[in-house]
Amino acid sequence: MPLPKSAADPLVLARSLEAFLAAHPQAAVLDQGRVIFDLTAARYALSTEHGRCVLHLWSEERNLVRTVVGVEQRKDRLRLLVRRMGAERPQSLDFVAGRDFRAPGARGLSRSLYVRLLERVLCRVFSDYKVENLRSAMDLENSFGPAYTRGILHNGQRTWAVIGTGAAETPATIDGILTLGILWLAHCRQHTGGKSLCQGLKVIVPRGSASVTQARMACLHPKLGGWELYELCETTEELARVDTSTEGNLKMRLVEAFDPQAAMARASAGLDRIMRLLPEGMKRVVEVRAFRPGEVALALHGLEFARVKQVYREHSFTREDAITFGAGANETALDDSSEAQFQELAQQLFFRRSAAGSMRDPLFRLQAEGWLESVVRQDPARIEPSFESSPVYSQVPAFAAADRGVLDLLTATKDGRLAVLELKADEDLHLPLQALDYWLRVRRLNEQRDAGVEGARRELERIGYFPGMELSGAVPLLYFVIPALRVHPSMEMVLAHFSPEIPWTLVAVGEEWRNSWQVVFRKRA
Repeated sequence: MPLPKSAADPLVLARSLEAFLAAHPQAAVLDQGRVIFDLTAARYALSTEHGRCVLHLWSEERNLVRTVVGVEQRKDRLRLLVRRMGAERPQSLDFVAGRDFRAPGARGLSRSLYVRLLERVLCRVFSDYKVENLRSAMDLENSFGPAYTRGILHNGQRTWAVIGTGAAETPATIDGILTLGILWLAHCRQHTGGKSLCQGLKVIVPRGSASVTQARMACLHPKLGGWELYELCETTEELARVDTSTEGNLKMRLVEAFDPQAAMARASAGLDRIMRLLPEGMKRVVEVRAFRPGEVALALHGLEFARVKQVYREHSFTREDAITFGAGANETALDDSSEAQFQELAQQLFFRRSAAGSMRDPLFRLQAEGWLESVVRQDPARIEPSFESSPVYSQVPAFAAADRGVLDLLTATKDGRLAVLELKADEDLHLPLQALDYWLRVRRLNEQRDAGVEGARRELERIGYFPGMELSGAVPLLYFVIPALRVHPSMEMVLAHFSPEIPWTLVAVGEEWRNSWQVVFRKRA
């Protein structure tokens, strides 16, 4: 495997792997196509001593130590060239970002079988229509991937666009079907040549997986076509219609708000110790934020590097500070023996993660959305002059039944109207509908009051959000904040299919947003 000479530098190797794992905490490690570690349950350690990059992976099932001699970055995959102790020939380990670990051949077979299954079902259920052009081939120009089977139902001058995905696909792939469905509907309409009228879109998902798509489909523009959703049981080949006139019965909730100042006061001793170890210039720019009543984190431009947690002392109900640094499975306790290691990390962060840094540096690129969020959080009026400067709630866990999501930013205007801000530092095909999920959560919570109680507080106020502010009953605002050159080409097409009742705004900022903030253009619903 040809690798650049710089890849042999142990520090470069370690930084490449750490950057990948920080960006993909749910990665898996594959050896010749077989999953040997799932990093949601396993742990790892990296050492660059004695001129070698040594990787240690361990879990309850196995333990592995390898010397890393090369690295090759691929899309959603990092391939390491490693050498076992005492072995001459190197081998490869693949770190895979996604949750679909099937071999390419197995994926292709299951998708081919699904196309045939879907054709049989469509021909039987929609017998008045002719099934045409049913396929799952890759079409990168139009953003269509092989996980989605697309086709057309044709009956004289009437047609329907149809799209489906099988039960073997990942939950994220299934939930992403409506984005591709909207694009497929637009594609069909553009290529009919006026010979037929495409009445709308039929979306087919596996049985028991329609809840996310149901809620999203209820928020699409009713005058832009018919929107129909079905669940398919692949065992019995039964197709069941799902009602999309409502968003379903999912109960929404946010975690309760807490007093961040009290949390930081409780962690003051641990915070003081960390601050004493930081470079002088870093102390002025580091962010200290409380994520829970008993946990405070320190971040540099959105990248967390240390935490102070309140834990119980052994055999006692007395609380004490537990200080850690690093990220993910590589988190290390801060004590006398690791102070020098922490100071080296802080020095590296401060030197390499600055606005004047290099895009070639993994530490500069790492957690770009966190960096963008930190810029917006410091001054929300940059996005909209009517936004309050505080409170601004960041990374708020939001739940709908068993589904968990995280709001990027939640704030309000000066007259109490809620605003959901979704930020992306890179292209994301599914951003519009993912943001719509969070907007729906916030809207439902803002509509909830204690039943039968006149003047009852809204649910958000009851659980501690926006203290002292009277929230408006108007539907929340939805903002997308993205660097102008990173707006996905399909984004405006998807947004154009939103219901006119959803007040969205796209804010595109200049590529140099780390150095200077400039809004390049705005587009509104």
